[in-house]
Amino acid sequence: MSTSAEHTDVAWDLETLVHGEGADGVRRLLDEAQTQADEFARAYQGKVAELSGAGLAAAVGELVELSDLVGRAGSYASLKFAEDTTKPEHGALLALVEERGTAIQTKLLFFELEWTALGDERADELLRAPGLEKVQHYLRTVRREKPHMLSEPEERILAEKASSSRGAWDRLFDELTSVIEVDLSTTKADGDGPVPLDVALSQLTNPDRETRRTVAQAVTKALQPGLRTRAFIFNTLLQDKAVEDRLRRFPTWIASRNLANEASDASVQALVDAVQEAYDVPQRWYRLKARILGVDRLADYDRMASVSSADEREFSWAESTDLVYTSFESFAPEMADVARTFVDQGWIDAPVRPGKRGGAFCSYTVPSHHPYVLLNWTSRRRDVLTLAHELGHGIHAYLARDRGPFEQTTPLTLAETASVFGETLVFDRLLNETTEPQARLGLLAEQIEGSIATIFRQTAMNRFEDAVHTARRTEGELSVDRFGELWHASQAAMLGDAVEITEGYRSWWSYVPHFIGTPGYVYAYAYGQLMALSVYGRYREEGAGFAPRYLELLSAGGSKSPEDLVAIAGLDLTDPGFWRSGLALVREQLEQAEAAAVAAGAVTEA
Repeated sequence: MSTSAEHTDVAWDLETLVHGEGADGVRRLLDEAQTQADEFARAYQGKVAELSGAGLAAAVGELVELSDLVGRAGSYASLKFAEDTTKPEHGALLALVEERGTAIQTKLLFFELEWTALGDERADELLRAPGLEKVQHYLRTVRREKPHMLSEPEERILAEKASSSRGAWDRLFDELTSVIEVDLSTTKADGDGPVPLDVALSQLTNPDRETRRTVAQAVTKALQPGLRTRAFIFNTLLQDKAVEDRLRRFPTWIASRNLANEASDASVQALVDAVQEAYDVPQRWYRLKARILGVDRLADYDRMASVSSADEREFSWAESTDLVYTSFESFAPEMADVARTFVDQGWIDAPVRPGKRGGAFCSYTVPSHHPYVLLNWTSRRRDVLTLAHELGHGIHAYLARDRGPFEQTTPLTLAETASVFGETLVFDRLLNETTEPQARLGLLAEQIEGSIATIFRQTAMNRFEDAVHTARRTEGELSVDRFGELWHASQAAMLGDAVEITEGYRSWWSYVPHFIGTPGYVYAYAYGQLMALSVYGRYREEGAGFAPRYLELLSAGGSKSPEDLVAIAGLDLTDPGFWRSGLALVREQLEQAEAAAVAAGAVTEA
């Protein structure tokens, strides 16, 4: 645990979202939005086909204003809830926003339905009108949903019930997992009682194997209460998605996510296949790591173990932020300036607190405001890299804000590019400044393990999702044991015989929020990581001259298709060698780690 208290004062200020009015500001924004939505419907419902180009631009301008109002209210409520999920007033405010936001969304449903009903020739003519430059891609993307849209009454029903169906189950899962505490009193880990789940999981880097084993057992024990409830939530949402996919005529469980990501089913499968074919990379690393740690074979709780005492030191908040600033500055001063703004202006919430949502994330909020970053800071090196990762997201959001609410964000397949790029900049700086062989081994170990976690583990989790969605649709409701079997199988495929999977690990699927809140999300991590490695490889080839194109890519937000966006940086997603080139960089990391282990005397060449 951290002995430094300086990060405990790093808390965000959410009040600027609602002009300092708190919950009353949320209600006022929603009232304004509802009034504007009613007026919008009176002005345009049944008339979208009759609009001129100027009329369409005016209508979209009104939607931009509406999006800002609802976005501010929703961001405030969701971030207050993340700040402390145990406060009833936070849950009540979030429920209010979801319910009223759904009502507003329902009122506006007609616009996208009428827009998609237009013929292609007429739509193309309208899209050439002045004033639509920052919404053209959005409007074109909406039309891609046409084959899967239902009638307006049906869409209204689904929208009305969203907050009391999928949204409600998602919130319940967050509430259940955010209050999970792990009793470390029977372990050798730091701490003498219950700690948040994230804090306990961070102890799995502990150099002492007995500590890791007992912490893992404590985590498994902490996951048991409520396990059946979490399984029931998952079952319910699996079935809910199966029903909606059938109604919307999606052929597979992942097809809707791929459409939203503007990625073909074939391209995503090609990514998954390429990563699975390279499962020898994590297996090769874990065999090497077993030799470094002096054990015959790793267990699942050993995978994140430190391989060097040098990498267990704590990083102060001031030291960490300075490291991020200087790393970003070396690439592009603009990136460092934005990162400083996040820290100086109170856009980050860092401390671990009871009831706080676990993990880390960046919330874009709305383009007229600014993003926020949530961390659970424990002063580990991993936290430094997480800070760089989330600030990468934040910089992406900040630079793309001029695209407006409909084109600020990218598809999920590109959402991780800036974050991984920022993290890699910081990691390389750490490595370049480290000369002691054992310390370099620790850094390189973390580098390859980061790649394994983001590319290979997320792909294995995609395979778990594929298995559970398929099983739920063919077998019916799944038991806790069945979830455990499918989780074990997907992990065993990645780990092979290099890692022993303990019986307790079968329940560790049950705290992963992405399976619940964003089905199909996880492959985007692998996509984004390999994308970022390829982008970073191009930077290594070209040097400083690459920075302007990279910043142009980020500033473009989601204004183009993924293929067109990465073309800005000189990459071609249609090139079959694209994924192989990213994976080649991962193999290069592994070879560097193997060489470092020998240089540090951790293993012999034999």
